[in-house]
Amino acid sequence: MSEKQSVVIIGGGPAGLTAAWELVKDGGSEKYDVTVLEETRAFGGISRTVKHNGNRMDIGGHRFFSKDDRIMEWWKNVLPLQGAPSYDDKKLGREHDMEPGGPDPEVEDKVMLKRHRVSRIYWNRRFFDYPISLSPNTFKAMGFKLTLVAGFSYLKSMFHKLPEDNLENFYINRFGRKLYSMFFEGYTEKLWGRHPSQISADWGAQRVKGLSIMGVLKNAFQKLLPKKRSNAEVETSLIEEFWYPKYGPGQLWETVESNCEAAGVKVLTDAKVVELRQTNGAVSSVVYEDSEGNRTELAGDQFISSMPVKDLVNAIDAAGSDPEATDSKPAPTDMTAVANGLPYRDFVTVGLLVKHLKLKNTTDIPTLGNPPIVPDCWIYVQDPGYKVGRLQIFNNWSPYLVKDVDDTVWVGLEYFCEEGDSFWNMSDEDATKFAISELTRMRVISGPDDVLDSHRERVKKAYPAYFDTYEHMDELIEYLDGFGNLYCVGRNGQHRYNNMDHSMATAMEAVDNIKTGKTSKKNVWSVNTEKSYHEQK
Repeated sequence: MSEKQSVVIIGGGPAGLTAAWELVKDGGSEKYDVTVLEETRAFGGISRTVKHNGNRMDIGGHRFFSKDDRIMEWWKNVLPLQGAPSYDDKKLGREHDMEPGGPDPEVEDKVMLKRHRVSRIYWNRRFFDYPISLSPNTFKAMGFKLTLVAGFSYLKSMFHKLPEDNLENFYINRFGRKLYSMFFEGYTEKLWGRHPSQISADWGAQRVKGLSIMGVLKNAFQKLLPKKRSNAEVETSLIEEFWYPKYGPGQLWETVESNCEAAGVKVLTDAKVVELRQTNGAVSSVVYEDSEGNRTELAGDQFISSMPVKDLVNAIDAAGSDPEATDSKPAPTDMTAVANGLPYRDFVTVGLLVKHLKLKNTTDIPTLGNPPIVPDCWIYVQDPGYKVGRLQIFNNWSPYLVKDVDDTVWVGLEYFCEEGDSFWNMSDEDATKFAISELTRMRVISGPDDVLDSHRERVKKAYPAYFDTYEHMDELIEYLDGFGNLYCVGRNGQHRYNNMDHSMATAMEAVDNIKTGKTSKKNVWSVNTEKSYHEQK
């Protein structure tokens, strides 16, 4: 019998754990000896679920939806789709297609729920459709005069196209200058800390894909027609139903991790990779460190990295200047300059448990609560008068995220910032006070007396950003691909604003290369670059 190939996987988020499972499932552990190194003590990366006093927070809100059938099947194999209604759907008589023979979420924990998506924009104390649309509701909320200005501005943009060399022009070409200035300009600056005119249009092309007013109108018009469309035909930003693990996204990744361990994967937590050593131009081992500063070297045949590119290049460089790593060369200075210049946005999320919301449910969607809460999973705060970027209402993601789902509302406020800036460095108490004051000013709650509990969570490197040295990313990819046995996967591993399904797909491609001996890594890097990915299957 041939000797097993050893594979070292850096990171226990969606990409790392997908790679581990793809290697060992169906008896793969006979061929591969797999070790996962996770820096923290939790799994799922930014798709983890944070537990606090019986309530659970989803970091960033994760809809389980993909146009890639492999990935939908993969999720369903980990957590089967519900076969009976969830607590809130049962109580409110809301309909979903049930999976014949699927688990009952009221009885079993390992279950994937089917949820209706509602997300809206909150601007000037009014709700607008998300993404912004030309619906009667929008016109009513904007008023006649503003609607007229926005309409003419949009018409102008149809005939007078700006060069798409930055994100500002990208948005103006699709929505007109007026809607851009109302809904995109301030929010983009809030999210990225840069004005859209300073950001590459790549970002818009990747996140907004085919979304435009024409797309939104077509979607609205088709809704009026009796023909039932499949989700595959709808823009990803407009998807109205999604799957969601009973206890949040972290539950899925914790389940994958335990499946991996049961299949023979060695998973080490509190293991931060600090050096990548090389022999004859290939990676030969990694050195990882625990929180006490103890270092361990681990050799391998293949290496899959989902650690931030910046940290990866610095780990190659560190090994090159370590006298013990005799054959390791430092990373070239121009490559370390590119890596160290790659920008990120970090974020802080503040969870507030409140008695009730002041916002009235004016939709025809029945919801829990007394009075009934708004039906939104998340609310985008496009209004530049507030620092908060998005509100999540965890009750609507899954009733099982909230300890007392009938009588309390568990809200998450997301703040975009830079690691180490004044907001990041605020004490828990000050950040919570700030969040309460914003919610009060927005008239979402009456005041501090409504708040029963709170929790603040900081998230590093949540959003890889497309400016500064990002324009030299291709050169960095070429350098890293020069190590034949190193694969970069995932959002941070590729410095690409991937959704969870894209991150998983990069890992699947990397494993496929290892299994088939394919040397080109083009397939790994090209996931989520083709413009049509989101538009149709």
